[in-house]
Amino acid sequence: MTSNYDSSKPFRTLLYLYREDWGNLGISMGFYIIKHSPEWLRPIIYANVINIISHPNSNSQQNLLLNGLILGACVLQNILTHYLHIRFMSKSLRRVEANLRLAIVQRLQELSFSFYENYGMGALQNKLIQDVENIQQLTYNLFQYLPATFLTIIVAISVVAVRAPIFLLFFAVTIPLAVILIRIFHSPVNQRNAILRQKLEGLAAYLIEMLKLLPITRSHGIEAVEIQRTKNKIETLQKAEIKVDTINAFANASAWVTLQLFSCLCLITSATLVYRDQWGITVGDVIILTTYFDVLTGSVMQILAVLPQLGKGFEAVRSIGEILECPDLEKNQGKIALKEVKGYFSFASVSFTYPHSNHTVLENFNLEVKAGEIIGIVGQSGVGKSTLLNLIIGFLRPTQGRILLDGYDLNDLDLRTYRQFISVVTQETVLFFGTIRENILYGLEGISEEQINQVTKDANVDEFIKNFPEGLNTLIGENGTKLSGGQRQRIALARALIRNPRILILDEATSSLDSVSEALIQDSIEKLAGKRTFFLVTHRISTVRHANRIIVLERGQILEIGSYEQLLKNHSKFAQFHDLQC
Repeated sequence: MTSNYDSSKPFRTLLYLYREDWGNLGISMGFYIIKHSPEWLRPIIYANVINIISHPNSNSQQNLLLNGLILGACVLQNILTHYLHIRFMSKSLRRVEANLRLAIVQRLQELSFSFYENYGMGALQNKLIQDVENIQQLTYNLFQYLPATFLTIIVAISVVAVRAPIFLLFFAVTIPLAVILIRIFHSPVNQRNAILRQKLEGLAAYLIEMLKLLPITRSHGIEAVEIQRTKNKIETLQKAEIKVDTINAFANASAWVTLQLFSCLCLITSATLVYRDQWGITVGDVIILTTYFDVLTGSVMQILAVLPQLGKGFEAVRSIGEILECPDLEKNQGKIALKEVKGYFSFASVSFTYPHSNHTVLENFNLEVKAGEIIGIVGQSGVGKSTLLNLIIGFLRPTQGRILLDGYDLNDLDLRTYRQFISVVTQETVLFFGTIRENILYGLEGISEEQINQVTKDANVDEFIKNFPEGLNTLIGENGTKLSGGQRQRIALARALIRNPRILILDEATSSLDSVSEALIQDSIEKLAGKRTFFLVTHRISTVRHANRIIVLERGQILEIGSYEQLLKNHSKFAQFHDLQC
């Protein structure tokens, strides 16, 4: 789907998206024409009936019955044809909707880490949900709604041209005039609706902020102040809503009166021609002319109303193109696929500078890491610790130098196969609504109970699940709200270990834990010492006590390196960190 996606040509791209559905769309349109036929035939039938009863001597009752049977049959067919119309239309819309979301998700999995630095999660979520829905609505308008409306106009004009061609001049003058007047009446409505939308968005943002501040509000005893502030904002919105409602009422009433007056003019004009027996217009033709006048004005108004929706849909095509056309991909095709990893790393003069920045985050970083070694990485915020981890994971590529894994340059590896041997535990533990077991086994199948029991033991999860009646099948709530921070972190560690990684990365995994929970995480690390290569990034000195070597970073460079005891004896920067935390 992504190969021919071109957001600069949204209409052509839309046609491409539905390239396999023209058959369904055509069938759907055919059934729509059939099911909608009563709306076009009814004025003609009514006209025929009126003409028949106006001249009973020259028309038989059979003609009256025949017109009634035709109209009844046209109405009855609507049940089946409407069902088939919607079914074939839905098959096309929903298939493309699902495929488009799947294509976006697939591309999000392929984009490089730097892409996400420019997009918030809310924006990406909007592209997945709202933009796809806007494209679906655009399709409905373009392939069904607009053609049907234009077809209605063609039928109305054709019938009038046959029955009373002179009346087309009346339509040509009055219909544009009626539409212009209605648009003028609705102009202030559109402006006020835009203002109201901004006020609604402002109130929504304020309410989210108010909910976040609830603990502070309650702890400072200023509930009355916050209630009054909220009341003022709600009352302001209320006044704006009342104003919009009254303007809407006036505009809608004015539009309705305008249409009715023009419809009345059409009725009187056509009736006058019948009364004077001019241009061959019959009594039945009066019904046709007035009915189709309403049809034409309504259709023109519908087209004008849907134009903003078309713009919104084409903009959604462009918005999704920011993902599907983004060239910032992680290129893995044709590279070395790893089948095993020992965990030996060599950093050779590695430097990194973020795009559009002159500041070098990591500079001339050199390090040899043995397989199974525990490497602690400490330093103040902004010294390059997280950047180093992202380079190790392969989210970022060195701007200078090389990172070797077991002798292979990471740039030459299929990183998808490499990451199958990596597990990461971060400070922000991400859990989903489900059981402890489901969170540990996320994305895995075929794991035995023996393996699960081993990792729960290694991660010290068994220390607290024994207190839950459901054990591993305990529901933990959204993002683990029913668990403590230490319990959530240990589940995250178990999820990392169940993958049997050769490389385990802990990024500030203990920074928000109490001393007891931190000790349990440290105990888990000690159990696994020598079995995996560890990279431990932390602000807390106690977390790296058992590391084989500790690296102290400063301004993107290695300031100090050594064991816990060695660094303390040397009165180093590390010793200063230690003294501050003790």
